[in-house]
Amino acid sequence: MEYRRLGSTGLEVSSVCLGTWRFGKESDGVVETDREEAHELLDAFADGGGNFIDTANGYGGGESERWIGEWLADRDREEFVVASKCFWSQVSRFQENLSRKNVRAEVEGSLARLDTDYLDILYLHRFDDETPIEHTLRTLDDLVSEGKVHHIGLSTADAWKLTKGLWKADFNNYEAFTVTQPLFHAAYYEDVSEYLSVCADQDIAVCPYSPLAGGFLTGKYERVGDGTYDLDAPADTRADLDPMFEDYYVSERGWHVLDAVRDVADEVDATPARVALRWLMDQPEFTCVPIVGARTVDQLAENLAAVDVSLSDEQFDRIFEARYDETGDLYKTNA
Repeated sequence: MEYRRLGSTGLEVSSVCLGTWRFGKESDGVVETDREEAHELLDAFADGGGNFIDTANGYGGGESERWIGEWLADRDREEFVVASKCFWSQVSRFQENLSRKNVRAEVEGSLARLDTDYLDILYLHRFDDETPIEHTLRTLDDLVSEGKVHHIGLSTADAWKLTKGLWKADFNNYEAFTVTQPLFHAAYYEDVSEYLSVCADQDIAVCPYSPLAGGFLTGKYERVGDGTYDLDAPADTRADLDPMFEDYYVSERGWHVLDAVRDVADEVDATPARVALRWLMDQPEFTCVPIVGARTVDQLAENLAAVDVSLSDEQFDRIFEARYDETGDLYKTNA
């Protein structure tokens, strides 16, 4: 495993973060990752040198945090960096927002489920347009002062909202965002380019979710005929089970980026998944630590192996430039 400083936080984290949104998640009445499987994944992650774990108050209805807390009880808490989130409530059905009341209640709930005294990182899961950001930031600043939260981050939001939050924090001398968690992968850049530019300018770390485009960039799918959205989806894959997969992840731009990823993977004797993750880790303008949500220990091992891949500048640029056609125009995307 390789480690890196997480932006300006000072935290030393593994170059891959373990995402736990499947822990306790039910799909058609079936739990995608149960307690035993969750602990096996956490064991494998730690054994592979991973120390950065991402969860949220609502993952699995709180089970994700509980199972991580049980697992941490047999480990040295100080060796791990644990991130959670708040916005949606596990405490009150009337409090899904970033009000002072909800933020405090949800943080206390996360600490109890994780059986820990502090969160290394607390993300705002969404931006709350109804609550003045100053109220939320003041509450977060208090939580940092109390030692219950060490660093704060922001997940899905527009670039101007991230900037607004940074400005309000600076003006009021509140704790500022130092980590972000946007949707970002090799086939999805333009729609978050302004957001990423803010992160680069302010030395904010980027921990992207869905770094493999829901599995599209693993190379397991093949285009059928000449259609953009027609693909061969193996049984039980996400594309086979999720009716929204093609609308969300598959596009003409995506196919061209995948072709470039596959070509580079052949050149460096690696899988497309490893190359796509390495491409994120090698972002030159900001610290980038992708969050992987493996379902099996084998999948996790495959993701962790991305740290052993080395891309040349030419290969990195080729993947980026695959978005553009021969005239310099961007291929179409669904976003």
